[in-house]
Amino acid sequence: MAEVTVIGAGLAGSECAWQLARRGISVRLVEMKPHKMTPAHVSPGFAELVCSNSLRSDELTNAVGLLKEEMRRMGSLIMESAERNRVAAGGALAVDREGFSAYITEKLRSHPNITVAEEEAVSIPAGEVVVASGPLTSDALADTIGKLCAQDDLHFYDAVAPIVTLESVDMDNAWFGSRYDKGTADYVNCPMSKDEYLAFVQELVGAKEAEVHGFDDGGVFEGCMPVEVMARRGVDTLRYGPMKPVGLVDPHTGKEAYAVVQLRQDNADGTLYNMVGFQTHLTWGEQKRVFTMIPALKNAEFVRYGVMHRNTYLNSPVLLDRYYRLRTDPRISFAGQMTGVEGYVESTASGMLVGIETAARLLGKEAVDFPQETAIGALALYISGGSTGDFQPMNINFGIISPLGYKVRGKRNKNAEISKRSLELLDELMKKGIFQI
Repeated sequence: MAEVTVIGAGLAGSECAWQLARRGISVRLVEMKPHKMTPAHVSPGFAELVCSNSLRSDELTNAVGLLKEEMRRMGSLIMESAERNRVAAGGALAVDREGFSAYITEKLRSHPNITVAEEEAVSIPAGEVVVASGPLTSDALADTIGKLCAQDDLHFYDAVAPIVTLESVDMDNAWFGSRYDKGTADYVNCPMSKDEYLAFVQELVGAKEAEVHGFDDGGVFEGCMPVEVMARRGVDTLRYGPMKPVGLVDPHTGKEAYAVVQLRQDNADGTLYNMVGFQTHLTWGEQKRVFTMIPALKNAEFVRYGVMHRNTYLNSPVLLDRYYRLRTDPRISFAGQMTGVEGYVESTASGMLVGIETAARLLGKEAVDFPQETAIGALALYISGGSTGDFQPMNINFGIISPLGYKVRGKRNKNAEISKRSLELLDELMKKGIFQI
């Protein structure tokens, strides 16, 4: 039986191990937790969500919605767990993070083709290897990778949002609802008047930040911008970002508030809610002081404060091919955020592609070569050479998927047509038995 070592049991590593194992490949899954934890992880389980509990939009007019549907059709373990552990989040797919991780952990530990090694990987072993150790790769393994990849010195910083208990939210100053009343009323909306907002921004800008070695505002990835960094960009920046009031009518006043903080359900019981878009690296004391200036959170109980950590990624267009394999040593593949894909879903997709393609190669089957018309293929092609200039982490978007070649009126209609084409193409590939297990 062919064997592959997968280093890291995060989203990408878990998905990759699953795709290999279900195709008859023997997998040695190396995970250093719980014996050694990163600054961002707190649970011993696999596929731990350390930032938001949302996998973002579930609509096919959104590129990440398309990517998720592609993975569902191909038998993604991560998507299976997400559906089983879904919590209310309007048009988004959000999960109970503990149930989500527990389901994946049990599935992988009980699979007969997977052996879990609870140890820190300090080097890359012989044979077929998939490195999915994540952006918080331990120093020893990072040094090993650095010797293989002379251009792995790029980095950005990631921030995590606080979580509060629902019972501590003052509902006299908040309400359940969704923007434009779209879907179900899944978010807790915390309004602020103009004076309250301006005072809040002033304190936020001047609040004390926790020390993060080497941190500067320019090193932050735009998709995970700390709220205090946004506030420094201009007094109205937050009102056009995470505190946007548009489409949210306060039932207490019948009007839109000046600014609104949204809370999203974080666990299946609906007792915990996270502050949407409020990633931060303020000190914990300053988080409590400043965030309780939001009227609905004046008595908030914070069960987790925001944290900030360094994330590293490879210069993948130079280093990796379309299968996420190291060009200079193709027995070694990379998967997950380290490759420069950004986001839970994108990380999972990279692990899925690596698992499928590695299994096909080891079993002597034809490579899938996911085309650019599919979201999973477009992402891999972008990461492996489709970007120009300085390489930056990339979320999936319709801009990197092949255009239709004909005009469709309206952005949503065009996006829906792109998704339709992608799924039809994927279905045709699957009918040919390319993914047959």
